[in-house]
Amino acid sequence: MRGEVRFDGFTWRPLGRREPVVAGLDLSIGAGERVLLVGPSGSGKSTMLLGLASALGTTIAGDLTGSATVDGRIGLLLQNPADAVVAEQIGRDVAFGLENLRVRRDEIWTRVDGALEAVGLRQGREHPTGALSGGEQQRLALAGVLALEPDVMLLDEPTAMLDADTAATVRNAIVSAARGRTMIVVEHRIGPWLEHVDRVVVLSADGRVVADGDVASFLAGPAPSGVWAPGMTVPVPLDVPAELVAPTGPAPEVVLDGVSVDLVLRTLRGVRRTRALEGLQATILPGQVSAFTGPSGAGKSTAVAVVGGLVKVSEGTVTPDMRAMRSRALAAVAGWVPQNPEHGFLTRTVADEVAHSARRLGREVDVDRILDVFGLGRFAPSNPYRLSGGEQRRLAIAAGLAHRPGLVLLDEPTVGQDPSTWAAVAGWIAATRRAGATVVVSTHDADLDRDVDIALAEGALR
Repeated sequence: MRGEVRFDGFTWRPLGRREPVVAGLDLSIGAGERVLLVGPSGSGKSTMLLGLASALGTTIAGDLTGSATVDGRIGLLLQNPADAVVAEQIGRDVAFGLENLRVRRDEIWTRVDGALEAVGLRQGREHPTGALSGGEQQRLALAGVLALEPDVMLLDEPTAMLDADTAATVRNAIVSAARGRTMIVVEHRIGPWLEHVDRVVVLSADGRVVADGDVASFLAGPAPSGVWAPGMTVPVPLDVPAELVAPTGPAPEVVLDGVSVDLVLRTLRGVRRTRALEGLQATILPGQVSAFTGPSGAGKSTAVAVVGGLVKVSEGTVTPDMRAMRSRALAAVAGWVPQNPEHGFLTRTVADEVAHSARRLGREVDVDRILDVFGLGRFAPSNPYRLSGGEQRRLAIAAGLAHRPGLVLLDEPTVGQDPSTWAAVAGWIAATRRAGATVVVSTHDADLDRDVDIALAEGALR
């Protein structure tokens, strides 16, 4: 039976980092085992999966010693699903791996349709990948893995960007596909996975294995540091000093009146329009956290972008109309943290990233204090692209908001965070609200405190 996984003295130091993320790791996983890999943000979980995929030292620059080996074919779900999109249409995207394996054409489309149905993407094979939300991209990437029918499934936070109902559907599809296969799944919110795995491996903040055993042993022991243990109390948000977040300038009241948005995709095949929002009505007030909520693909990210003038409105009005502002004027008023953190990075170091917007606007910013709030101080000279997914998201928040805008726009800000780093993100949001900013978030996080829920379904209020 194929599917055995081994790490022997596995050590990885990304390019530009002084210390390794994982050092001297030894771990064996038997064929057919289902393993939950947990630990604090930045502890090396994603690094281990990338090592098994032979991406370290080749696709990703750095120093690798030791080995990470797999007996069999792997299917890798990346933490950032956008990195896995290779085709214009969702059917072609899922078929890509199968075509490379030279699977028969009739079998390809049977597998593609089955995988899309399993993850709940029912728009049809021809639906454009460019019209998918972040959560839908995550499901598309998973469909590509399921269609391969690999010996080893490597899944990096497969449900992190999904609402509870969609996450349950996806989790059931994974568990069904994993029967008889080796599965290693990385998640922060681990409770729903425990009944589906044989073993829990816990990493420390410095990338060492500190616990390894069956689920019963894990639950019987003390809750590991940096892990969302089942039943744990929601962390108290960090008390962030007001001077780091107090708006420089007014915080606007934003009114959306009958707003509809058509996303336009122009390709060599022609122009395709997809309606993302339909007749949205909302009033967003200063001194409050207003949250766009709803299932994956409901239009939450588009709604946040509309508030900040980042997306053209097809019908209705947005007051004030920030789309008419030039970039510098818009940046002075608004701070935007995109769902994909890498879309906001502009510089070569973490410290410069935090300082960049403030410097361009002539505003003072205490880079060191802000980095310490988000637990990123030791990474100040590092390249933003060498951070973990959770670290990148915290950096995007720091960089997007360090210049203290009156309008704060956050798209899925708590994804990929352990309890401690979640408290830092939640504390920053709470502090901006107390300071009088207008705060708008898109989120599936029921624990994130807010004043107003604006629930969406299929682009409209529900």
